[in-house]
This record gives sequence, C-alpha cells and structure tokens, in this order.
Amino acid sequence: MSPPNIQTTPSKGSAPAQFAPTSSGGERQATPGGSQKQRTVESFDTEYRGPIIPPGGSCRTLVLCFDGTGDQFDDDNSNIVHLFSMLKKGDTSRQMVYYQAGIGTYTIPQIATPMYAKLSKTIDMMLAHNLNHHTMGGYEFLMENYREGDKICIFGFSRGAFTARALAGMVHKVGLLPASNHQQVPFAYKMYMSDDEKGWNQSVLFKKTFSMDVPIQFVGVWDTVSSVGIVPKRLPFTRSNTSIKTFRHAISLDEHRAKFKPNFYHRACEKDAKIEEKKYAHERKKGLRALGQALSDKEKQELEMRYTDRTKPTDVLEVWFAGCHCDVGGGSVKNDTRHSLARIPLRWMIRQCFLTNTGIQFEADKLRDIGLRPCALYPHVKPRPPARPTHEQMSTMSTAGTLIGTIGRSVSEPKSDSASTSDSDCAENLLTEEEEDMNDALSQIYDQLEIKS
Repeated sequence: MSPPNIQTTPSKGSAPAQFAPTSSGGERQATPGGSQKQRTVESFDTEYRGPIIPPGGSCRTLVLCFDGTGDQFDDDNSNIVHLFSMLKKGDTSRQMVYYQAGIGTYTIPQIATPMYAKLSKTIDMMLAHNLNHHTMGGYEFLMENYREGDKICIFGFSRGAFTARALAGMVHKVGLLPASNHQQVPFAYKMYMSDDEKGWNQSVLFKKTFSMDVPIQFVGVWDTVSSVGIVPKRLPFTRSNTSIKTFRHAISLDEHRAKFKPNFYHRACEKDAKIEEKKYAHERKKGLRALGQALSDKEKQELEMRYTDRTKPTDVLEVWFAGCHCDVGGGSVKNDTRHSLARIPLRWMIRQCFLTNTGIQFEADKLRDIGLRPCALYPHVKPRPPARPTHEQMSTMSTAGTLIGTIGRSVSEPKSDSASTSDSDCAENLLTEEEEDMNDALSQIYDQLEIKS
C-alpha cells in the first residue's frame, strides 16, 4: 500500500512533465517539455548533496512538536519524536525547535511532591486538565523567539494534535505577545477561552492593544482526537483557522474507539457563514437570550464565523491511512522494528513539508533511515512512481502471463524519473520508497479493542 501521491499526467502527444517552483501556494507544478535524458542531466548539474535539506533560505523556521497522550521519549516512540529527531538543530539563526511530551506525562512546576505529581499525571491523561499549560508552554516559546518574517510550523499527534490546533487558534484570536510578557500569557489564554460575544469583543481589543498578528505557515497533525476530557468540546479556531496557510492531517482508517473519533477540519463556507450570521442577528433582535446564559456549541460556532476572515482560505488536505490510532501517529511498536504502518504517514507528512515549501530543515541521513531519498525531495520534489506490487500479486500476474518487465526489476534499479538520478545517495543498493511502503503496509494493525479483549 502506498500513501496518496501528487501526480501529473501529460496530455496526449506532449513531452513528459517537469517540476518547477510556483509563485503561489508553494507546491511544485508540472511544466511541459523536456525529455527524460535532459531531466537526468539537469538533475546531475543541480542536485544538492549537503547534509541538511533544504540548506537554508531567507526565512527562519520555528518548529513546535506536541506528542500524544502519555507519549514521550521511550522504547516505542511516536512519529512526533521521530520527526523531531530528523530536524536540524544547533543553528538558531536558521531554525529553532521545540518538543513537548504528551498529556499525562507533564506536571506543572507548582506540584512538588512525587505523590501529587503522579496523581496529576494520571488525571491529566484521563481528563486533559493540563491542556492550558501545554498550550501556554508552546505560546511562550513563540513569544520569546519569534522574529518578523519567521515561519511557524506546528506538529502534533492525538491530544497533542489538538494542542497544536489550540495553539494556532490562540495565536490567531489574541495574537502573539512581544517577548518577556510572561505575566500576560495566562490572561491571553483566558481571552482565548472566552467565546461569548463579550469575550470575542475583548479578544479583538486585546490583540490590537498588546499583540502582533502572526501567520502560521504549516500545521501537520496525526489523528486529532475529538475527546479532550473536561476541556470544552470545542475551543475557538480549532476546527477552522484562516491564519494557517497549510493544514495537513493524517487520519486512521481502522480506529473504532468512541473516544478516538477523528476531529476534522471544517472549511468556512461564505454562504453558510452568511446564513449563520443572519440567524444569530435574528435571535439577538428577538431577545431570546437571557443575560449571562451560556451559549450553545452551535451559537459559539456562529460567533466564530463572524470573526473569521474568509478572504484567506487555508490549503487543507486530510488523508486516511490504514491502521488504528497508534498505527498512524506511531508508538505501537518498538523503536528497532524495521517496518510498521506508522512509517507511511510519517514519510507522507515530511513530503508535504517539502511540497508546500515550509523551509523546515532536515538531516539528510536521517531521512534515508526512514526510506526517503533526499534527492527526491530537494531541490525539486519528484513525483512518486506507481506503488510496488506485493509478492502475491507478482506471482498471480506471472501465472496469468501478464507480468511486465518493470515488476521484475531489482531493488536498486530505477523505475521512474523520481528513482533515476545520478546522485550517489539514490544509487545505493537500498529499498526504494515504494518498496518501503509495500513492506510497511503489510505490517500488523494494533487494534486496542482486539488486544484488550
């Protein structure tokens, strides 16, 4: 099984497509013309072979990673830890990185005794009562380090994915405070949580008075869960957030637990927004709401849509992947396991980072460790070839007399333009990404309902 690919099909009679940067959207687009031989020569002349890709540009990146419930660095790391391990560290003029262990592993500094710390972690894992501290921790990192022009990229898994979306929502609603304003952060979070009409008006004034309006370059999450304990069922701008330029979401196809229902992104529709605004105005005019009466979830959504700038749509892509919750976000197998389902959405997410020009810097050798060829990602993201057939499929096709020559090629033999390059790291006798996908797709699904039954 192979994750969805962005492919191009040239028109009949035209030359194969080449990839070139675009002026908007950040993704590589196909431009007609050029033979395979010409492309191979061009690749040889322009191929970047450095240890870090991309080598760096005019913008610095701030990368924040929020781990899943109960997840931290251990013997069965999640995709968040694997992603963080591949990020370039050390040169803060180019990139700064931040990692936060998952809900249920974190205690606030005020809890001093081991007994209360353990109790707090247990309650946090069950009810996510420390979500505010997780969100404010990421907010303070941005507050202390953001400089104008920086690209903010946020990643998360499970409840950490919800934390990532809440952080982006907080930055959107109340803005980003200038550095060293630590005492204002709890008040800013309170403004973010206030989702009645008075709270929205105060948030707008707070943002204009104290904060900067900061865009979010990229939010990449694995299997955001809809259940966040005693936290309200929804927080402002976690379902939809137009300050996010690019939103990518890997969702588990085989998870059936009630508390792990996927939390989808909701696109703000202009027509629906106008209808909701009219309904809200009509209700206010009739005086149906008593003073101090709590707003319903639907009314909160209507208010949020009133404060949403629909002239800046988010580039949204949500993709289903085979497996249960931890098969998508990682953490279901030991770190030394060669193949697992979680490696497929991990590679997909990293490819999306390059396709959308996030500027996130990765260590090339560590990309190779998970089956990604740096030469296929930079300086141009090359199209994926067709998925490799399994051994059973190959046997069936061979018996039927329909086996084509390309299936019998060796592991190191190039099968397409994305696999054929003169760069030495792509010429090594290693599994191709398609073969990595095939082996990973055949891995066991870890369904907690079956394991516990």
